[in-house]
Amino acid sequence: MTSKKGAFFFCLLMAMVCGLGACIGSNLTLEKERSKASRDLGEAYMNQKAYTRALREFLKAEEIYAKDPFLQNDLGLAYMAKKQYEKAITHFQKALELKPDYTPARNNLGRAYLEKENWEAAIDCFKEAKDDLLYATPHYPLTNLGFVYFHKGDYEKSVRYYKKALDYMRNFPKALHGLGRVYMKTGRYNKAVEVLEKAAKEAPEEGRIYLDLGKAYRNIHQYNKSYKTFKKAAAMGKETEWGERAAKMAEEVWKFE
Repeated sequence: MTSKKGAFFFCLLMAMVCGLGACIGSNLTLEKERSKASRDLGEAYMNQKAYTRALREFLKAEEIYAKDPFLQNDLGLAYMAKKQYEKAITHFQKALELKPDYTPARNNLGRAYLEKENWEAAIDCFKEAKDDLLYATPHYPLTNLGFVYFHKGDYEKSVRYYKKALDYMRNFPKALHGLGRVYMKTGRYNKAVEVLEKAAKEAPEEGRIYLDLGKAYRNIHQYNKSYKTFKKAAAMGKETEWGERAAKMAEEVWKFE
């Protein structure tokens, strides 16, 4: 009789444990779903460049469920957009702690280090990202490496990485723009014009490309083209520092006409 009672209580206890486990599992699933709903809304705001609203939704999602690597990456991107680079670094690192093979987050971490001018840490991130054979967009870290080495003054390496990026994505405007800047820095002005014209064709909405293209035209004494290109950059960059610079350069190059 005692053994029957013991067996009964054991079965009852196991049923309670299983029921509790199912309840906990159900609650966790619900938390993840609620968190994802806020994350999805935040991503929609990010696409609209409504960064404050996006950050608000991401923080709400984090309060519900913080162990989502995609959410941590989103938080990093939101803080990047608001120029809070230390906070961005923290969240990209959290994303990688949760998902070590999350290569987009590693590339984003490198970008945050770029903003802090921590060149060596950025290089480590980008090199690891480019070596991931499953990463669908290796031209991003390769372009970023070109940018790093440009700022370090190693123009040979910068050209090499920009060209590798273009091997993967033939007309990638950021790589073309970067390559054009290296060519200008090293006095290869005709080559600079060639690649910057391609970059402007691929990204006609990017005013900073026109700013550099205007400089390239000026360097080969095509002042009429330079003036028109600077004016276009100035119109696209109204109320920005680089737009004001383009307007001033247009005035200066007009004297050579």
